[in-house]
Amino acid sequence: MSLRDFLGKQFIDVIQWNEPEDGVLSYRYPMQDMEIQNGGKLTVRESQMAAFLNEGRMADVFGPGLYTLSTQTLPLLTNLMNWDKAFQSPFKSDVYYFSTRIQTNQKWGTATPITIRDKEFGAVRLRGYGIYSWHVFDPGVFLKKVSGTRGVYRVPDIEGQLRNTIVSRMTDTFAESSVPFLDMAANQTELAARIAEGLKPMFDELGLAMDSFVVENLSLPEELQKLLDTRIGMNMIGDMNRFTQFQVANSMPIAAANEGGGAGLGVGLGAGMAMGQQMMQAMRPSEPPSAPPSAPPPAATPATNPQAPAGGGASSTTKFCINCGQQIPRPAKFCAECGSQQG
Repeated sequence: MSLRDFLGKQFIDVIQWNEPEDGVLSYRYPMQDMEIQNGGKLTVRESQMAAFLNEGRMADVFGPGLYTLSTQTLPLLTNLMNWDKAFQSPFKSDVYYFSTRIQTNQKWGTATPITIRDKEFGAVRLRGYGIYSWHVFDPGVFLKKVSGTRGVYRVPDIEGQLRNTIVSRMTDTFAESSVPFLDMAANQTELAARIAEGLKPMFDELGLAMDSFVVENLSLPEELQKLLDTRIGMNMIGDMNRFTQFQVANSMPIAAANEGGGAGLGVGLGAGMAMGQQMMQAMRPSEPPSAPPSAPPPAATPATNPQAPAGGGASSTTKFCINCGQQIPRPAKFCAECGSQQG
C-alpha cells in the first residue's frame, strides 16, 4: 500500500445507524476504504442490535448501548484476528445493524380456498384472513439463514415466505383439531392461539419471534355460504308448513297488484284464498270430527205428488208439437225443436 493510499484511507470513530424508513430489517454499515479506529465508539439504540463479521464469520453481537471498541468489548473478534499488538492498530470488519422492533399489522390470508374435512358438512373449502406481528430476536441466525450479505433487507423480502408458512400451518391445524367449521368460526381466539403455537418453532428457525396472531375471519366461498345461510334459515323456521302458508298469505297483495288481466288476477286470488283457508284451518284449534250428514229425503213420485200430471202426459201448461211431438209450452207459436208453426 502506497503512502498516498494510506493517507486517503478514512478511519471510523463512531458507528451508528438511524432507520431511514419503516420495514428495514438489516443494514450493512458502509466500510469501503474505511477502517474502524481503535477506541472508536459503537452506538446501538433501543430496538436495534449490531453484529461484527470478520472474514465472513460471525464474531460479536451487541445489544442496545454505547460501546468503546477495544479488546475488552471485542473478545471474539480480537481472538479471530490474532492481534499481537494488544489491538493498537485500526481494524476492518463488516458491521451489520438489525432492527428488533415489532413489525405490526402484517397481513395474512388464503389466496385460494383450502380444502378441509369437516365433521358436519363433509369436505368444505375454507377461506381465512387476519393480521400478525413479529420481530428479529436472533441476528446471528437471521443473517445466516435469511438476510445474508445484502446491504439492505426489508420486510417485503420475507413476507411471502411467512404468509405461505402461516397458510400451511392453518391447514395442519384444521386437520389435527377435528373441530367443525361452525365451532371454529365461533372460537377464533382459541383457534388463533393454536395456530400461533404451531408457528413459533418455524419462526425460531429463521431467527424471528412471533408476538401476536389474530384470525379476523373464517368463511366459506360465496356459493357454499349461500347454502349454509339457507340451512340456517330452515333451522330457524322450524315448521315448514306454517312458513309456506305465511309466505303465500304475504304474496296475495303482490299477486293482486300485478298486471295480467282478470284471468291472472282471478287465479291468483283463488289460489290465495285457498291457501288462506288452509292457513286458517291450520291455526284453528283442533275440533272433534263432525257427524256425517244425514241422507236427503226421497224425491216425490207422481203417486205422492198431487200436482204432477198423471200418465206422463202434457200438463195444463204444456202441449205437444204437431210435427215432431216434442213437449213445448202451451202458449208457444213455434216448436223450439223443429221450428214448425203450431196451430
